[in-house]
Amino acid sequence: MTKETRASGTRSVAVTCFIAVSALAVAMGIGRFAFTPMLPLMVRDGAILPKTGAWLAASNYLGYLAGALVASRIRLSSPSLMLTSLVGTAIATAAIGGSDKLTIWFMLRFAAGAMSAWTLVATSTWALRELTRACRPRLAGIVYSGVGLGIAIVGLFCIVEARPGVPAQELWVELGVLAATIIAVPALLLVGRSAAAERAVASPQITKSSNRAERQGCSAGIVICYGLFGFGYILPATFLPALAREVVDDPSLFGLAWPIFGIAAAVSTVLVALLFDRFNRLRVWACSHLLMAAGIVLPTIWLSLETIGIAAFLVGGTFMVITMLGLQEARSRSPDNPTTMLGRMTAAFAMGQLAGPLTSAALDLLSIDHVAALSMALQLAAVGLAMSAVALLRSSRIPPVKGALPWIDPLRI
Repeated sequence: MTKETRASGTRSVAVTCFIAVSALAVAMGIGRFAFTPMLPLMVRDGAILPKTGAWLAASNYLGYLAGALVASRIRLSSPSLMLTSLVGTAIATAAIGGSDKLTIWFMLRFAAGAMSAWTLVATSTWALRELTRACRPRLAGIVYSGVGLGIAIVGLFCIVEARPGVPAQELWVELGVLAATIIAVPALLLVGRSAAAERAVASPQITKSSNRAERQGCSAGIVICYGLFGFGYILPATFLPALAREVVDDPSLFGLAWPIFGIAAAVSTVLVALLFDRFNRLRVWACSHLLMAAGIVLPTIWLSLETIGIAAFLVGGTFMVITMLGLQEARSRSPDNPTTMLGRMTAAFAMGQLAGPLTSAALDLLSIDHVAALSMALQLAAVGLAMSAVALLRSSRIPPVKGALPWIDPLRI
């Protein structure tokens, strides 16, 4: 291999990571999770009640589920789907600030959720394939750090911009502009790739593997565990800043929970990809579930800024690690048609996270206050994570299905 070839390959990998990180930062950090630090600000302005916030969050998760279910059926190449959904995410985010009608907010959050799912599936399919071709699968940690980076950016943005007298709706418009700014260059880079990829889109191929049914049966367990992860993480991911606001009303203080969450998420995927690449994937996944469960249950035992900070670190430091490991495991079990398996995992995750705020809203109907109802939901989520961790540890002792790929190089196809 010549120096020119190596340099060209390095540039190609760098461009792939740049596009993927930017895409996930916008789709997930803004399209999915901007509502988390914005919720206490909207409550502060009297725009919504805390109980209404749970239902508004659920509309986004329902959209995420719908998007995940149809992602593999959309006849667009992965780069084209990324480009379309990212532009839509920026528009839907800014449009929230242009209306004060709750019905419109529900529809816009639903749309943002659907496009976030499309972006995650399309980015995972495209970026992991490109890194595999370049023999750089460990850089998946950088790709998935984009979600945490986006969360941290949004959290810091809300702390800086949430000044007295600045309405939350104005911040939604500014977030839409921020999303458009972040994706401007990646969108230009995706245009050429989209055109080339569209010409290569072929009709779905029939899998000829004799182990297909066996693989699907073996994969059912990880799909269920991934769904329980969705239920487990979503409550703290939605309500941590709101819980912090119960302790202190200063946005510069209660808003810190979200940047901590995002920074931990961004760093964790890179560290795990570098330090734990030779460990059994399912065991690392199980340990992450246990750490997340500990972070979730801690504020329900002792509610303070310190415990919320620890919870943000533990949940933030594991939720993207689990996402990365889960999608890598799914892809390794379905190398012939990864988009379908990735969509199935994302759909299970979406159903789990949809159940989270609905459970919290249902508990709100009891004769207890909102914080007590949320605490009960968090404890239930921690139990689900612990049970799924046990299942993953048991599965890690079972020899892999014939044809499944090893942990050391899970993306070699």
